[in-house]
Amino acid sequence: MIRSFSLFFFLYLFWLLLSGYFTPFLLASGIGCALAVTWFAHRMNVVDAEGHPIQLGARALVYWVWLFKEIIKSAWEVSKIIVHPKLPISPTLVRFKPSQRTEVGLVLHANSITLTPGTITIDASANEFFVHGLTRAGALAAVNSEMDRRVSACEGKA
Repeated sequence: MIRSFSLFFFLYLFWLLLSGYFTPFLLASGIGCALAVTWFAHRMNVVDAEGHPIQLGARALVYWVWLFKEIIKSAWEVSKIIVHPKLPISPTLVRFKPSQRTEVGLVLHANSITLTPGTITIDASANEFFVHGLTRAGALAAVNSEMDRRVSACEGKA
């Protein structure tokens, strides 16, 4: 029940942020839409720890701030490579074993790698990630990385 209430709250908050208008009709429409989506999600059995991971709580916010900083740093590095006259790339593939054990942790880690410019997760399983990097250093940075440790901490395993 707590997850359903949390889902409703965040859906309604999202509605308000996107709308930007606070007329009675739009406020009531937002409540109706958030209730309908919450009810549908509950009926489809997707309001669970995987579909709505509120158990991550504040740890997720701390992680997202760190990830945003890493995305900016990586975007800057990729931009420098792109404008460099010799285009110093060295495409590299790496395989490594992630330390996460929950599906939410594995998905968060794989998607974080892909969100970071210059790297992409090609295949992800509980036993192995297959990552492509624009440069050898970028690809090797995904192996036993700070990101792996931070995702594990976010899921509560570190």
